[in-house]
Amino acid sequence: MKTLLTLIAASCCAVAVPAAFGGTQTGKIKSVYVRNSDGLIWFDLNPNGFPPASGRPACAAGTAYWIVPNENTDTGRRLYAMLLSAFASGHTVQITGSDTCGRWPDGEDVDNIGML
Repeated sequence: MKTLLTLIAASCCAVAVPAAFGGTQTGKIKSVYVRNSDGLIWFDLNPNGFPPASGRPACAAGTAYWIVPNENTDTGRRLYAMLLSAFASGHTVQITGSDTCGRWPDGEDVDNIGML
């Protein structure tokens, strides 16, 4: 019984741990690219007055661009629409990465885009 309670308590603690986030960057959309061969969508920001990207994983530490992780999902399409909207309107965005380079080996996958 004591072992079962310990296991339940450990499970609750594991669930309560927040997910790790990757890099962050704030700025205006500088450019957006879509590649025909595989649908890859990537973009970079013009930080003008904001600090450069920080906290990026080692796989993306030397790059300045961000990757939409899956353009074939509804979420990927919404991320792309938000990028285009921010680019067209000149709004500042805040990007949070997922701490992975799953879609492309040296570009961090986007987890969150906020339009400021």
